[in-house]
Amino acid sequence: MTGLGAVTPIGNNRVDFWQRLIAGESGVAPITAFDASDFATRIAAEVKDFRPDELLGRKEARRMDRFTQFAVVAAGEAIEDANLPDDQAFKDRTGAVLGTGIGGIITFWLNSEKAYENGTWSKVSPFFIPMLMANAEAAHISMRHHFKGPVFSAASACASANDAIVTAYNYIAYGDADAMITGGSEATVSPLAIGGFASMRAMSTRNDDPTRASRPFDRERDGFVLGEGAGVLVLEEYESAKARGAKIYCEVLGYGQSADAYDLVAVDPDGTGVMLALTRALAKAGIQPSDVDYINAHGTSTPIGDPAESKAIEKAFGEHAFKMGVSSTKSMHGHALGAAGGIEGVATVMAVVEDIMPPTINYEFPDPECALDYVPNVARSAPVRIALSNSFGFGGHNSVIVFGKVR
Repeated sequence: MTGLGAVTPIGNNRVDFWQRLIAGESGVAPITAFDASDFATRIAAEVKDFRPDELLGRKEARRMDRFTQFAVVAAGEAIEDANLPDDQAFKDRTGAVLGTGIGGIITFWLNSEKAYENGTWSKVSPFFIPMLMANAEAAHISMRHHFKGPVFSAASACASANDAIVTAYNYIAYGDADAMITGGSEATVSPLAIGGFASMRAMSTRNDDPTRASRPFDRERDGFVLGEGAGVLVLEEYESAKARGAKIYCEVLGYGQSADAYDLVAVDPDGTGVMLALTRALAKAGIQPSDVDYINAHGTSTPIGDPAESKAIEKAFGEHAFKMGVSSTKSMHGHALGAAGGIEGVATVMAVVEDIMPPTINYEFPDPECALDYVPNVARSAPVRIALSNSFGFGGHNSVIVFGKVR
């Protein structure tokens, strides 16, 4: 791992994001993207002070959906951080695999609204399809930086970014690329998404107390808070990165993937599928449960999901489950759906680098069904030699990444 980039509700670059994360700051506030006064949920974790025209150029920015803008900006930061070689031979073996759960839903919403208001579909933008498509994020990164390796997007709901990282890892492991830009991006704060999730009763309705609304593993949790943003990472083949003198944050030691095979949107309350992903991740990385110091949990702050994940961790780790830190940074930046694994991947890498476990804020009332050490409310300085990042999505998709200090 040689480069990191972030655009999040608590910071529009990796440094600000990390500093506010370990400070325990919340990015949740009343929705500003549209008038949400008639919705059951009127809060979200929006990216703030993001100026795409300045960052990308007005012409380019206008041809990108917000999720693509986030991805391109975060990728630019990660690529600069990695100081990748500028020669085309290297770029020919560099690819981009990014995750997104939904893609250009804001473009869909705005164009539909425009067409209905004008009474004709001829008002739909000629850029509607290129802006809407999920692969736009990866395509724009490829074109902007002239990368000609494997380029596409992964879509597995809230596991999308982790699955993208797994795919990028394997392209390098199989010798099909020397470097990959990976992670995920999402921007869904819109009437369509808020309305849809509200109808499912999946989101918090703590509208009068937004900064305390996302409270993973806490007994008083009442649903997730929708977030947005991007987390992008640069993966390189180790010997190649070492030979060029690259700064190496950490290593990707392995991964585990599974399916619940249970329900399209409901979590398996027994956590069996999640347990399989965790145990497969340990096996792939060649490590024992006792080797893990920290888990960045999926922890969405939902009544059913949090106990299921806790139960799965207990099954996979046995007694060691109670000896390591397990926190959910979604308590601060919300649930960014397909971008979750990218944003939380950046957080987990920094935890390994800095030996700091980010906190789970708003943890006030212990839940008997969630009995682990959730690093409550305050970041913890402690050795983080190996850490896991969990992401699980609608459809029963489970994806776990293992990060470790450079050996």
